[in-house]
Amino acid sequence: MPMSANESYRRDLLVLGAGQLGMAVLRALAPRAAERRQSVTVVVSPQTVSSSRPGDIESLGILQALGVQVIGFDLAGDAAALQALFERYRTVVNCTGFVAGPGTQLKITRAALAAKVERYFPWQFGVDYDVVGQGSGQPVFDEQYEVRQLLRAQQQTEWVIISTGMFTSFLFEPAFDVVNLAAKTVHGLGTWDTRVTVTTPEDIGRLTTEILLAEPRIANEVVYVAGDTISYGELAEVVERVTGYAFEKTLWSLDKLRADLALAPDDVMTRYRAAFALGDGMWWDKANTFNAKHGIETVDVAHYLQHLLEA
Repeated sequence: MPMSANESYRRDLLVLGAGQLGMAVLRALAPRAAERRQSVTVVVSPQTVSSSRPGDIESLGILQALGVQVIGFDLAGDAAALQALFERYRTVVNCTGFVAGPGTQLKITRAALAAKVERYFPWQFGVDYDVVGQGSGQPVFDEQYEVRQLLRAQQQTEWVIISTGMFTSFLFEPAFDVVNLAAKTVHGLGTWDTRVTVTTPEDIGRLTTEILLAEPRIANEVVYVAGDTISYGELAEVVERVTGYAFEKTLWSLDKLRADLALAPDDVMTRYRAAFALGDGMWWDKANTFNAKHGIETVDVAHYLQHLLEA
């Protein structure tokens, strides 16, 4: 498609966010973009640019070494300013997560569409929101479903949704309390046969890069990736085999989790446990994923846990 005069000045790639996922995407994407002589810019919070925190200084140094331009911008701010920012780029890859607060993903998506970016990769690095639908009890899930409706209702901006499942590390997050390595407990959510798809941020970064650069070009579709798809029962077996210890295994039924949610409707972890007990939309067959079809190896739960224990 020939570029119109007002698009000729647009730079190539804008990544939103340099957190855990954003950095993983940039580490994989920046070298490949450089080979193609494409520019990569990342948006971070204005405070990060001038931060004296060692973690921020280290991240900024990594980005500089990767040849990534860094700009400070408040994504939670003015929608018109957001649109004006996006008008300077052809492709926007949204790695912000949910930290910016409710409504932010819809605002960012509307700004990307209003700016007429060529391609938009929304923050959909999670579950299958088409299957989950609305009314799951997770407000952020409802918003993610609405983002998909917005994208599908237009034809001007190409979009690519990458479904990854949850971060593999979340299974071992003590606050989530599915696997608690210190307490040697495993809690199954819903049933022991309920399944969940998980992927590490590093694998998501590599696969996002492959999907973004794929030929023929991928457009207007949901692409599934997976590090592993595992039932809670299989998870318990893996944990005991890899650690060499017996774990106390307890099933938390959907009824119990819904009762917990009724008592603490605003508790984030309680909401997530209830959501991931549902099964539907939380998993897909690894054999049918982009990585499996293209022979790209990913880290499964057993290998992730092995690395975690060796760290």
